[in-house]
Amino acid sequence: MICLVLAGTASGAVAQAGRMVPGAGEQLLALANQSRAQSGAGRLQWDPALAEAARRHCLRMAEEGPIAHRYGGEPSLEQRAAQAGARFALIEENVAVGPTANEIHDEWMQSQGHRENLLNPQVNRVGIAVVASRGVLYAVADYTEQVPAIAPSAIEARVASLIQPSGVSILRDSALARAACMTDHGVPSSRGGLQPRFVMRWQDSQLRELPQALVQKLASGRYRAAEVGSCHARDVDAGFSAYRIAVILF
Repeated sequence: MICLVLAGTASGAVAQAGRMVPGAGEQLLALANQSRAQSGAGRLQWDPALAEAARRHCLRMAEEGPIAHRYGGEPSLEQRAAQAGARFALIEENVAVGPTANEIHDEWMQSQGHRENLLNPQVNRVGIAVVASRGVLYAVADYTEQVPAIAPSAIEARVASLIQPSGVSILRDSALARAACMTDHGVPSSRGGLQPRFVMRWQDSQLRELPQALVQKLASGRYRAAEVGSCHARDVDAGFSAYRIAVILF
């Protein structure tokens, strides 16, 4: 019998410590990527920080007995991953106890919530830990959508590439937009003969598209130049990462 949980807590007497089974973790990763390939989702890449967070929780899970996502006095999933050094836009977790890695994977695939976590096309990193204890395997898989660390100039270049198809020219100096990025409101002073007419500030964990309000402004034909600036994101919870950007239209 395999026991699975998606959420909640449990308590129990502390039992004997288990031993790590790295080969079972590697097997669960291979099986996950096989299933993701069949569903059209991208491959999961191994993340050492997530693996460390999963290891700590898996050892605790094997000691406590009944499996859970959090035990008394233990940090939350997000905090555990952040403490291990992971940075992410999205984080999910599957836990289980069963006789073999194959059977644990099969049960995850047959459980709707676990299957959705495992096949989520948004997640791209994983850390897996497996502990043998009491004659069974305890497994933890932590999945995230990674937010890569990108230099401000590279962030600005990416956003500029999204603006360019509108026909609005990109100003090379980002100083004014970077200053605007560090404030919450207001329009910066003019730059030479150009007068700022619109400022958009936003934070996001991806750089795939522009905010709809900015897209509409660019499509209006009222602006001829844009300046893009990036700065540190604000008010993000531990472990979560985002990009903060400002675009000034002239």
